[in-house]
Amino acid sequence: MKIKICGLNPSRDVKLCIDLKVNYLGFVFYEKSPRNISLSDIKILSNYDKKSSNFVAVTVNPSDEFIKKNLIGNFDFIQLHGSETKKRIMEIKNMGFKIIKAIKVWSIQDIDKYKEFENADIILFDTPGMEKSLEFPKNLITKLPIGAKYALAGSISEDNVENICKLGVNFFDLSSNLESQLGYKDHHKIKSFINKVNEIKN
Repeated sequence: MKIKICGLNPSRDVKLCIDLKVNYLGFVFYEKSPRNISLSDIKILSNYDKKSSNFVAVTVNPSDEFIKKNLIGNFDFIQLHGSETKKRIMEIKNMGFKIIKAIKVWSIQDIDKYKEFENADIILFDTPGMEKSLEFPKNLITKLPIGAKYALAGSISEDNVENICKLGVNFFDLSSNLESQLGYKDHHKIKSFINKVNEIKN
């Protein structure tokens, strides 16, 4: 089972997540988001020993200039939430990144879009809300492809992760459900969620 936590603060949340062996640590570069991090905070990330964790830059249609100036050397993955094509994914991969491509799912037809992006390293099936913590439609969870490269986001919590796991999902992306106030991760909730995941694994 793999876990990604998104919307982290570079100085406040990173060490905890590394220590808890969270697989993917997501940092948001989207000005409209309450979790947007300032470019000046990127340099803080170089202070950490990532161990087995990966740093992910969460973006929407990033330009080559933005990637080269801010992301190269600081992140392992770029997560794409925009209108990026298969060709654009390849261009970004050629800059030295692995790619998470997010697909917004309204209906069963949306799920099949993942086939357009087979060159992405990870496909993230997300609710249309973009950070608004909409619940992923339960009737569609069983329609998702199963495998290590397919992740699910959308109102996953300590309370439902075990049931979703039983439906075949083994890669979870969380953000707002690990907060007590908008944009601020609750360290108790993170620890509690990871404890639950470890319990399921064992």
